[in-house]
Amino acid sequence: MASIDTQDLSVTKHHALYDAIDPSTTLKGNAADKVIFITGGSKGIGQATAIAFAKAGAKAVYITARSERALEKTRDLIQQANPNTQCAYSTCDVTDTAQVEAAISDCVKEFGGIDVADANAGYLDNWAKIGESDPKSWWYTWEVHIKGVYHVIRFSMPYLIESAKKWAAKGSSGGHLILITSVGAQLLFPTASDYQTSKHAINRLCEFVNVDHGQDGIKCFSVAPGGVATDLARNMPEDYYSHLTDTPELPAGFIVWLASGKADWATGRFLSANWDVEELIALKDEILQNDLLVNRLRVPTNS
Repeated sequence: MASIDTQDLSVTKHHALYDAIDPSTTLKGNAADKVIFITGGSKGIGQATAIAFAKAGAKAVYITARSERALEKTRDLIQQANPNTQCAYSTCDVTDTAQVEAAISDCVKEFGGIDVADANAGYLDNWAKIGESDPKSWWYTWEVHIKGVYHVIRFSMPYLIESAKKWAAKGSSGGHLILITSVGAQLLFPTASDYQTSKHAINRLCEFVNVDHGQDGIKCFSVAPGGVATDLARNMPEDYYSHLTDTPELPAGFIVWLASGKADWATGRFLSANWDVEELIALKDEILQNDLLVNRLRVPTNS
């Protein structure tokens, strides 16, 4: 099994919200006049992200999930965080093409566009060896993580391009696309083939967004949210679940920070919410010069 340290940055690691990414203080106002679209926004990291954008002054937050009752709760929390942030929601299964297209169209109809799209919805079933896995569950993980993320990319893209142009004309930054991956995307845990390979594929999909639409002003990031003990994560083996000690506010603040434009130079790359953002910025030149934080096959060099 690969060590986490072999595919990690040597920077300070955070496990809770800190000043540089705090939407209530340092990033307050950074989301002003922006419309945020979030899938999987009814609880956990998605809910925390919606609230964080409200605290950062978002014009509106549009959330989707499969449970209307849970969406109503998140809407109320958003309004408590910032009464000036508008909120709308719709029930949506990200694996259903028509439902995702309809949700995005409804968001644009309600609020006039989309400035940040966060593909947060995920799936995690009981882990099993490949030869003992349930084919339906194994493939459904891919349906959510790849088909679902693709749907968000595909149908939000025209509006994100418009956002990028609009904000660039104002001398600012827009058109941000957040794809939620996992530190597991870079690891090999026994019995985690469906979850970790599909999350790994998200990283490459992020690179393709950058190749295809970077010239359109799109800033896309594949974000590992840290080890957050969400309801979804309870299906992990206990040995792994017990190490999930990060707060959901950590990735939420990190995503707001990304959408502020401070890391636009890192578009198309895998980033971890655990990494200290100031130390990450200090590594900018090395990361760009050596094309780091992307998926590449390592081959022997010629002697």
